[in-house]
Amino acid sequence: MLGSDSCSAGFSGVDLCLGYDGRPVVSGASIVLHQGKVTALVGPNGSGKSTVLRALARLHRIDRGDVRLADGSSALALSTREFARTVTLLTQSRPTPQGVSVRDVVGYGRHPYRGRWRGQDPDGAEAIAWAMAVTGVEAMAGRAIDELSGGEAQRVWLATCLAQDTQVLLLDEPTTYLDLRYQVEILDLMRDLADTHRVAVGVVLHDLNQAAAVADHVVLLHQGQIRASGSPAEVLTEDVLSDTYGIRIEVSTDPRTGQVHTRPVGRHTDRLLTV
Repeated sequence: MLGSDSCSAGFSGVDLCLGYDGRPVVSGASIVLHQGKVTALVGPNGSGKSTVLRALARLHRIDRGDVRLADGSSALALSTREFARTVTLLTQSRPTPQGVSVRDVVGYGRHPYRGRWRGQDPDGAEAIAWAMAVTGVEAMAGRAIDELSGGEAQRVWLATCLAQDTQVLLLDEPTTYLDLRYQVEILDLMRDLADTHRVAVGVVLHDLNQAAAVADHVVLLHQGQIRASGSPAEVLTEDVLSDTYGIRIEVSTDPRTGQVHTRPVGRHTDRLLTV
């Protein structure tokens, strides 16, 4: 699945200014999500990461700026249905419907493709089956979603996003509530979607090492502005991270893979090494 509309395979937020109740939160942020690439938004709490992501998904009012498709046209001009066929967002939390099966919840992702009658979606069954398979929720298809653990429900909602079959996928802290196995599997799935299906993936992550592992491009936000933008090696440096987070952060590079690894240093970080 995925890849049905290559013309919508990337988009950008241009000079975004965002706020809450008249209070500025993000100022002049420009972010480009490229087709076939993973872009990670990182930064301290309150830096504006999730607000930017919600603005890109048209769920947060834009005070100034624009959201543009790959062809340069404004995504703000699309109808709700057209936009939902282009962009999907996995939020940090969603209301949990009572007594609704996992299969039906995943089917919610097909809403932009359905006419007045549910049967008018010839690709729906295949999209739903694929989304459930890649997220590993097939075995729980008949269970009610309100009976699932937080991690299981998170995978179901991700399957719902994938069933939507868009070329832009936005993920707000998708590894929250997941154990280590499923954290790794979600990160792997992001790479598969970018590498194999040419999806433009934008993801908010708190874990800097996860960002270094999965992202082609990292955007570091601080106090509502972009502090640094580039490859993981360019952005995740000791000086920039330590200053941004207000704590000493050591950075090393794996000599075998070239992957950046970060290590925040607290008062007791090295305690075991000195015992």
